[in-house]
Amino acid sequence: MRLLTLALPILLSGAPLAAEPISFEGWSEQRFSLFQKVDYGFSSRRLSVSSDDSASMAYRRLSAQFWDVRSANWSWAVSEGVPATDLTLKGGDDRNLSLYFVFMPEAEAQRIGDGGSIRSLLDNEQARVLVYVWGGAHRRGDVLASPYLGPRGKTIIRRPSGTGSFSESVDLADDYAQAFGGAAGALVGLAVSADSDDTNSTIRGEISGLSIN
Repeated sequence: MRLLTLALPILLSGAPLAAEPISFEGWSEQRFSLFQKVDYGFSSRRLSVSSDDSASMAYRRLSAQFWDVRSANWSWAVSEGVPATDLTLKGGDDRNLSLYFVFMPEAEAQRIGDGGSIRSLLDNEQARVLVYVWGGAHRRGDVLASPYLGPRGKTIIRRPSGTGSFSESVDLADDYAQAFGGAAGALVGLAVSADSDDTNSTIRGEISGLSIN
């Protein structure tokens, strides 16, 4: 009985006790153009991406059980990718893969609930977005201003343009503090994008084993 009493506050806190695997089943796609389509393959632990001169985004809204998440791990692989670009320039910033973590003040997260599109989240003035990127003519660890999100978003280079297979582990809380100052709010959304339309190039890649805690 005493063990249950000690554990109860932890269970009620809503904080994840261990890494939480994220399934890619049930994710939605946000197209940027009616004439472009990235082919996504959604499965439980793997998201495959095939892009030919196209760009779009796959996303998932997160419920309150994930709001306190402060770190993430994943693996990604690219067999064909786009050339190196300047990711600070709108309209010329192709990249292999990007993984978005969207934060919101808890009061705003409660107000908007867990419905709606990723575009509605990214357009929210109270959103703050960390975008981890494989691509660009930049160095690992560079933090760049987002040409699309303005002060609401920061691009963090995990891998420069190229191919291969790698595993990543990120401290969301620390990266948020460095990018925006202060503590991160509620994690309300995840997204993956592939972008090859500006360079008329091809992407063949995947993200797997995504977990957050």
